[in-house]
Amino acid sequence: METHRLVLTEDLNQYGFLFGGRLLSWADEAGYIAASQDFPEARFVTIGMGKVEFLQSVKNGAIIRICASLQMKGTTSASYRIDIYSGKEPERGAIFSTDISYVNVGEDGVKKPLS
Repeated sequence: METHRLVLTEDLNQYGFLFGGRLLSWADEAGYIAASQDFPEARFVTIGMGKVEFLQSVKNGAIIRICASLQMKGTTSASYRIDIYSGKEPERGAIFSTDISYVNVGEDGVKKPLS
């Protein structure tokens, strides 16, 4: 699954670059959307995120590309690789990458097997 975001003024930190918390939120959202498309019957909640390291700063007005791909499916959970790129030059490499895990829960909040 691939999506894009436009970095706006309200997404910036006090130094004029993309706020890391905003990027984490977008990564989690993209992973959740991918998981929900792959397992439409599931009710996913985020249970963990891998290494968090911001490799490049991102300026106001940049268009970022967020790619989410299934890495592992377990009995009750699924993990997604999230790679985020800035601009139209993917050869520059990802500005951020991590793995995010989601678990399927019932209405009572208890883990439930994936179909």
